[in-house]
Amino acid sequence: MNQKKVIVRPEAEADITDAYQWYETQRKGLGESFLLCVEEALARASRDPTIYPIIYQKARRLLIHRFPFGLFFLADEKDIVVLAVLHARRHPKTWKERR
Repeated sequence: MNQKKVIVRPEAEADITDAYQWYETQRKGLGESFLLCVEEALARASRDPTIYPIIYQKARRLLIHRFPFGLFFLADEKDIVVLAVLHARRHPKTWKERR
């Protein structure tokens, strides 16, 4: 199975940066752990995106290990497009507007 190219939209990049900064203020190094978990989630998504549930139209969600965040993405034949990386308690409307 070929890995797909991962494209992280600027809004999703901002989500990741915001979460990283927040976790770093909570405990030094925790933001780095968050980034490693996000990278691992992106790798999982690129390997086999179809195992993650479609939760809205064609958008899928992958839960990030160790942190209460979801990675919301679209997948086609060759690419994974990350729409958002949001805390589980954020309103779903936040990422649905990014489609």
